[in-house]
Amino acid sequence: MTFRYEIILYWSRENQAFIAEVPELPGCAADGETYQEALHNVEIVMQEWIETAKDLSRSIPEPKPR
Repeated sequence: MTFRYEIILYWSRENQAFIAEVPELPGCAADGETYQEALHNVEIVMQEWIETAKDLSRSIPEPKPR
């Protein structure tokens, strides 16, 4: 599945991990030991976020155009 949401990826000293956040999907975030792992993990979480929203009949935000 292809997503077109903005992902903010940064290093967290506190967590000693890379953090990937999707601002348009509230609460959607993941971490990883590497940049690539955090990105991979957030793609899984985004899919789960969208599937859960559909199951609960909640609205899914449209990706913001850039």
